[in-house]
Amino acid sequence: MASEKILIIDDETEVIDLIKLYLLKDGFQVITATNGSTALELTNSHNPDLIILDVLLPDTNGLELCQNLRKITESPILFLSCKCTDMDKILGLTVGGDDYITKPFSPSELVARINAHLRRNRILTNQTNSADLSILNIAGLTIDFANYTLYVDDKPVVLTVKEFEILSLLSQHPNMVFSLTQLYDHIWGVDNIGDTRTVMVHISNLRKKIEKDPANPKLIVTIKGIGYKLDTTAPES
Repeated sequence: MASEKILIIDDETEVIDLIKLYLLKDGFQVITATNGSTALELTNSHNPDLIILDVLLPDTNGLELCQNLRKITESPILFLSCKCTDMDKILGLTVGGDDYITKPFSPSELVARINAHLRRNRILTNQTNSADLSILNIAGLTIDFANYTLYVDDKPVVLTVKEFEILSLLSQHPNMVFSLTQLYDHIWGVDNIGDTRTVMVHISNLRKKIEKDPANPKLIVTIKGIGYKLDTTAPES
């Protein structure tokens, strides 16, 4: 039975009550906030394992709040919103979200996605804890798997959980090409319901953080028509 703690951030009490009902039934601990300031306080004090975040809040924009949450937590953030265009979803993933669910939504699907994200985090944590190699130096990057930290040219760089998972996978298989589907299945899980475009957004965000010229990437390179790889053969500039 689940025991993780979920933070629900939504200004609609009916939505909170509905989600809370399903999460409690599934064995989760639930804390709630109806505005951004309370959400930040609860995240600091309770360290939730996953956050459900509405885009429209009374005191702040959910996208801006997500960026602030990313400064204090690496837990998965699932957006919940009535905005349903592709651009809305891409924007949500770009600012640090791990998933984007549109209203009206199926509570059962929401719980399934929550379980999928938490399961992936548990697997990654177990793999990290049991790995013989805790720190990897590759292509100018220093990746500390045990502490989820990254250094680029000896300078710390903050990554979201999914960005770190993608980089970890690519770095442990240097010069090996992964398709979008393979990356999605490895990071989000084969049983998760989503879109492989999510991978493209996270790759783009990752490049902005580790590449000297994100528009002309030398580390995470695109193999046209196939996928992506971490290239360790290119000479350092």
